[in-house]
Amino acid sequence: MSRWCASWPNAAYRHFPGREALMHAVALAAMGRLARAMDDELAALPPLSDRAAAARTRFRAVGTGYLRFARTEPGLFRTAFYVPVDMTEAEATVSAGAGGLTPFQLLGAALDDLVACELMTSDRHPGAEFLVWSCVHGLAVLLIDGPLRGLQDTQADQAAHDLIDMLERGLR
Repeated sequence: MSRWCASWPNAAYRHFPGREALMHAVALAAMGRLARAMDDELAALPPLSDRAAAARTRFRAVGTGYLRFARTEPGLFRTAFYVPVDMTEAEATVSAGAGGLTPFQLLGAALDDLVACELMTSDRHPGAEFLVWSCVHGLAVLLIDGPLRGLQDTQADQAAHDLIDMLERGLR
C-alpha cells in the first residue's frame, strides 16, 4: 500500500479539529440533501389557482419528500440525525436546499401557508412544527430501521399518506 493510501483515512481530520466536528459537518451536509429532496418534491407540484388547495398540497409534499428521502437514502437520513445537536442547528445555511430553507424551515413555511389560508388557526401554529416533525420522523425511522421496514412500497406509501392526512386534520 502506498504512503498516500495509508494516510487517506486521516485526511479529513486535517480540516476538522476532531471526529465529532467532522461528523457534525457531515450531518449538516446530509441535512442539506434532505432539504433538497423536499425542495424537489415541492418543485414537482403542479401550479394550483386555489390558494388553500396549494397550501395543503405543499404541506403534503414537505412530509412526502421527507419520508421519500428516508426510504430512498436511509444512510444519509440516519447521518443527518447522527450528531446530537439541538435546535440551534435547525436553520444552519449548510443544511438548506436549493430554495435556501432547511427541512425545519420548509415545514414552518408549509404551516405558515396553512394559517394564511385559514386551514389552521394561528393559535395552533406555535410548536406545531415539533409535533408534525416528530410524527413524520417517527414513521421514517419505523420504515427504515424499525418493525415497519418489511412493508411493501405500496403499504409504506399508504402509511405515509394516512399519517399526513391525520396530521393535516389534527392541525385544524
